[in-house]
Amino acid sequence: MWQLSHELTLEIYRQTKTFPVDERYGLTSQLRRAAVSIESNLAEGCGRGSDPDFARFVQVALGSAAEVDCQLLIARDLEFLPGNIYDQLQSELQRAKKMLNSLLRTLRNKGQ
Repeated sequence: MWQLSHELTLEIYRQTKTFPVDERYGLTSQLRRAAVSIESNLAEGCGRGSDPDFARFVQVALGSAAEVDCQLLIARDLEFLPGNIYDQLQSELQRAKKMLNSLLRTLRNKGQ
């Protein structure tokens, strides 16, 4: 799961290099930070040592994934991302979100 998030982050960094310079502190920065937040929260949650703590960090990672989803749409609609690149990133993001949801369910079920 973390590795998929990491690959998504790297690809977002690669693709946002082509965004307009005046977006450096706007959409480029927001999109990169949200992507990094997904994998960072997984790493931190994993290191917490308890399933309830881990579940909380997975929930935050899901929130960051929702941010990435929104920001990718904005980037596509502003024509910063070509449609095929948007589709590729969306596919990876949806896969990550499904895995995060599955992990969250597993962690919550363990606590019951």
